[in-house]
Amino acid sequence: MSGAIPHCTIDGPSGVGKGTAAKWLATRLGWHLLDSGAMYRVAGIAAEQAGVALEDPEAVAAVVHEMQVRFDGDSASDRIALNGQDITAAVREEGAGMLASRIAVFPEVRDALLDAQRAFLQRPGLVADGRDMGSVVFPDAPLKIFLDASAEERARRRCQQLRQAGMPAILADVLTDIRARDARDRGRKVAPLKAAKDAVVIDTTELPIDAVCERIFSHVQDSGLTAVAS
Repeated sequence: MSGAIPHCTIDGPSGVGKGTAAKWLATRLGWHLLDSGAMYRVAGIAAEQAGVALEDPEAVAAVVHEMQVRFDGDSASDRIALNGQDITAAVREEGAGMLASRIAVFPEVRDALLDAQRAFLQRPGLVADGRDMGSVVFPDAPLKIFLDASAEERARRRCQQLRQAGMPAILADVLTDIRARDARDRGRKVAPLKAAKDAVVIDTTELPIDAVCERIFSHVQDSGLTAVAS
């Protein structure tokens, strides 16, 4: 599937710093970036806008097959358009994350997004950020990273992000949402959130993000991926 194209996966639950680390690593290496979480959020928004029942996996999958998504550049972290409409702000809201978590439990929806995610694997290389990048989407990735942190620390970080963006945030409510999402993500029958058997697990609870990034980059260098890309 992957040929000789170098790629690295970074998985983990919400709030562990994987998005920031993945973008940093992709920029440093000059590789493409796949923000799979953004794709699921877009899918959730598309289904909601289409008025289909989120509990109907076939209906949601049909919307996913038809939706037209555009990322501005290689990163889904900048501008995102759905069917010609800029939905960047909506994608980053907590509600979009909950929509993504609800539809991600359905194999029909995951299958609908699988080919689109794998299409990001192009030269000179790819950093894939998500929840099942190393376990399902790119199971043959030469390097798999799994980031984790306590639910309390992840809730604190998310509150800080929301407040910096000018959005109201109550720690207790955010913690409740994170725990509920963790339960769904880790407990689903299809592609549950878990570290791949050959993944490097890094606990970021006590680590600043720059230390997390440097630790990941050290593993990239040790893996020989930079030599493959050159």
